[in-house]
Amino acid sequence: MQGKLTLEELRGLVDSGEVDTVLLAFVDMQGRLQGKQLGGAYFLSDVLDHGAGACSYLLSVEVEMAPQTGLSTSSWETGHGDFQLIPDLATLRLAAWRPRTAICLADPVWGGGEPVAPSPREILRRQLERLAERGWSASAATELEFIVHRQSYAEARERGYRGLTPTSDYNIDYSLLGMRGAAPLVDRLSAEMPRSGLELESAKGEANRGQVEINFRHSEPLEAADGHSVFKHAVKEIALQEGLAATFMAKWDEREGNSCHLHLSLADAEGPLFAREQPVFDGFLAGQLACMRELTLLFAPNVNSYKRFAGESFAPTAIAWGRDNRTCAIRVVGAGGSLRIEHRAPGGDVNPYLALAAMIAAGLHGVDAGLEPPTAEVGNAYAKGAERLPEDLGEALAAFRASELAVGAFGAEIVEHYARAGEIELEAYRAAVTDWERIRGYERL
Repeated sequence: MQGKLTLEELRGLVDSGEVDTVLLAFVDMQGRLQGKQLGGAYFLSDVLDHGAGACSYLLSVEVEMAPQTGLSTSSWETGHGDFQLIPDLATLRLAAWRPRTAICLADPVWGGGEPVAPSPREILRRQLERLAERGWSASAATELEFIVHRQSYAEARERGYRGLTPTSDYNIDYSLLGMRGAAPLVDRLSAEMPRSGLELESAKGEANRGQVEINFRHSEPLEAADGHSVFKHAVKEIALQEGLAATFMAKWDEREGNSCHLHLSLADAEGPLFAREQPVFDGFLAGQLACMRELTLLFAPNVNSYKRFAGESFAPTAIAWGRDNRTCAIRVVGAGGSLRIEHRAPGGDVNPYLALAAMIAAGLHGVDAGLEPPTAEVGNAYAKGAERLPEDLGEALAAFRASELAVGAFGAEIVEHYARAGEIELEAYRAAVTDWERIRGYERL
């Protein structure tokens, strides 16, 4: 694939001076890329075989990088020591949005070589191993939305993220003209992502002002999540270079939120499985519904995530499924070999590794328990009596912490680690005094 690199190709590019920098990137709990910018020659001579040290607090910090207590990977008591970031050469690619740069994702391991269990890539990898034990594999794709503003990130911070100007002034859903306001960013993504080994299917305008959706080609789930994370990082870097700002917040304003619909299907040695094996499809689908409330934390990890769940907004509220029905949390699309499940709960703030792992875990539970899906929802699921998604982070957090399914699928350490991360997010929110409170109460209360 164009943009993907073999090790020998990287050596040649470094020797010729066409690449002089390698970004060694690690995926944190929030799905962000963290890591080090390395000299190309140093990466090849020193880091390739031994990895690079990084503080283990990278899996125990909140959004603003403040160290927290109660997470399993690092603490003041342990001295916030290092783990090693081991390059995964299957992810090696050009970073075409930067000059003379390649990027390689890495997996954290402890000093004895043991994988760091709460790493998002490791969590997804373990669920893929559960599929492989049955002779199954999965194919996945993400649809990622973001909103682009004409101000730079620095200007947005100076304004307190108020009074920002979107790149369109109206609903640009499917508008080829309206999306051109974000052309400096979108055109570079269209040109530079394929040169970075990322297969994009399409770009389109969305319903909010300045909102863009990017669709990715289906691939193996770990590769899909890797590409999603590299792309999201590239969007922010290119926006920075172009004097723009892009946000992936699930709910930026009172209009339509940023979604990240996840598509997933299964296959075995004979090919696509869902259309050939009705009990597998039924169980996998039923598992999504049966487990959704207790796994919502992995689809909607932030306080802001839950503001996106609103009636008649194209974001779900009902734990229901339908065939090509966008009012349901689960939409079944395609036919034959393309038959797949679309999960509509995740927002643009989702960690794709955790969400895909949750989909697989829920599906396997449904298959193993022989669950049958309810009747497909026809019509407006917002107005029907189906069970609802959690209304806020606190409700989702309680369901996740109490979930025997989650412990069985991921292990007690992972459940406690990510439950504690949710508590930290909730504690920060409860301590904050918001603009809404000041406007509402400063003078009139």
